Amino acid sequence: MTGRDGGAELAPIEPSPVVILVRPQMAENIGAVARAMGNGGLFHLRLVAPRDGWPLERAWITGSGAHRILDNAEVFPTVAASVADLHRVFATCPRPRHIIKPVLTARGGAAEIVAIGARGLRSGVLFGPERTGLDNDDIACADSLIRYDLNPGFMSLNLAQAVMVFGYEWWLARQDELPMRALQTNETAPATKGELDNFMDHLIRECDASGFLKNEQKRPGMVRNLRHFFTRGEVTRQELNTLHGIVSELVRGRKK
Repeated sequence: MTGRDGGAELAPIEPSPVVILVRPQMAENIGAVARAMGNGGLFHLRLVAPRDGWPLERAWITGSGAHRILDNAEVFPTVAASVADLHRVFATCPRPRHIIKPVLTARGGAAEIVAIGARGLRSGVLFGPERTGLDNDDIACADSLIRYDLNPGFMSLNLAQAVMVFGYEWWLARQDELPMRALQTNETAPATKGELDNFMDHLIRECDASGFLKNEQKRPGMVRNLRHFFTRGEVTRQELNTLHGIVSELVRGRKK
């Protein structure tokens, strides 16, 4: 492919969050995002179901030298798959849409992500499609929302601008003293999103079997509410094991 020769000597600055573009629509926008990431010191890029497939030559041309970020970009079929190895996930969202989740400013989200990285945990930030943004099912995979404080009469950002704002705040947050916050987990550790998804599959499967989710019209919203409940904070592996045990015992009791 032309457009891949050369490029800046970019490399990960760890611990750094993953930028996840959900169903991006244009190669030029992906390239512009990579350019913005390079400016903000970000490196890890994931693409969820890009509309035109991947790789796309125009992305390297538009990336203005951010070739290494694009060379190392990973592609996933779903949001859940793209965050499975992460411990905390944030979603950029202009309007909370009646969802009960913590909402942070870009500066607050960046500070939180720096603190998460200092604890040895991995995090990611979801950015939605150019025209529609993230939908409710996408946001259900996130722990917290990031909302930019901009002119309420004109809050119109393109994809690269949205990533640039976050990258700038993350770069500045790294320079500040780390927030004094920790989660004492003793002999266990925070669960990854994949481990949490495994529990949610177990819980939803048994809720279906018991008839709790029998209302087909309300079922999608009820499932999202369950996911929101378990993603509002960090759940440890030991806690998930306990919850698995509870669900299994409830099933045994119902069968008896």
